[in-house]
Amino acid sequence: MAGNTFGTAFRLTTFGESHGPAIGGVIDGCPAGLRLDLEAVQRGCDRRRPGSTPLGTARREADTIEWLSGLYEGMTTGTPLAFLVRNTDARSADYAPTRDLWRPSHADFTYDMKYGFRDPRGGGRASARETVARVIAGEVARALLATMGVRIAAYVDRVASEAWDAEPQLWSTEAIDAFPVRCPDAEAAARMQACIEAARERGDTVGGSIVAVADGLPAGWGEPVFAKLEATLGGGLLSIPAAKAVEFGSGFAGTYLSGTAHNDAFVSTSEGPRPGTNRSGGLQGGITTGLPLVARVGFKPVATVMAEQTSVDREGQEVTWAGTGRHDPCVLPRAVPIVEAMVALALADAMLVHRAARLA
Repeated sequence: MAGNTFGTAFRLTTFGESHGPAIGGVIDGCPAGLRLDLEAVQRGCDRRRPGSTPLGTARREADTIEWLSGLYEGMTTGTPLAFLVRNTDARSADYAPTRDLWRPSHADFTYDMKYGFRDPRGGGRASARETVARVIAGEVARALLATMGVRIAAYVDRVASEAWDAEPQLWSTEAIDAFPVRCPDAEAAARMQACIEAARERGDTVGGSIVAVADGLPAGWGEPVFAKLEATLGGGLLSIPAAKAVEFGSGFAGTYLSGTAHNDAFVSTSEGPRPGTNRSGGLQGGITTGLPLVARVGFKPVATVMAEQTSVDREGQEVTWAGTGRHDPCVLPRAVPIVEAMVALALADAMLVHRAARLA
């Protein structure tokens, strides 16, 4: 299976299945001499952990990180940084009924068409369980970016039709995690949580969107043409399970404006010329402008619903199927640290690639 590696200079390869022995990753290209706060990395991993929010799955995993290589006395050595997390609460029997049928809007059918065979236990590699490796690597990337003063945060700004219409900004982790839905506004968070709980009660699921903000970025990161930063970052964000749309800055709303209304005019600042507004979301020509990077990711409703649906089996016979096992009624609260991780991975990669772009 190809497609398990993300990045050019800061490269993450993940491995493992939802119901296999473990999920893990290998980071290649992390510079030597980066001191890692392993407890902080574990805390970051815990934010994605099953059971980290009452709005998520009933699966319980400790997600304790085992570091295998690339560290000595808390410092990166420059060699491949490898880690794994054991799966301890898999219930493969829950998926026995799906072995010979294709669940609506899952990867069952497409995996069978591509490989002629699939691991039906919890979705295998298609499961969001794989993203635990991304979050761990994202915390390493965050530590690397912090040496340059870059900070990253993401939060839920909409669940179904319940939205929080606020100007994107960098919220603290404490403010974001103060509410189970991971929206930092109390009133909006209450509306969103009620929406998720109502969906779970009726055996259904809901989607929505997450805003990500990164500040402290210098101007100049990102590569022209095919490796524009929004292209590589967009690809990383769209690789998250259930992600269906990505926009930067004004996004689709900007397409309704005229050029004169949308352009970010340059002004003089104490740090040099910068755009005076940020409708472009911190990126122009695929390269950072020095203003905050702003992205929004849209997530579809979780495909596994507890209400009955029709499908077909391998013989083409129509069957009735209802979801089994333990699933999130909405991916958004637990997707927040995953979005942060993919932003961090893309920016750490852009940082290291940029170092090779000029002599001085």
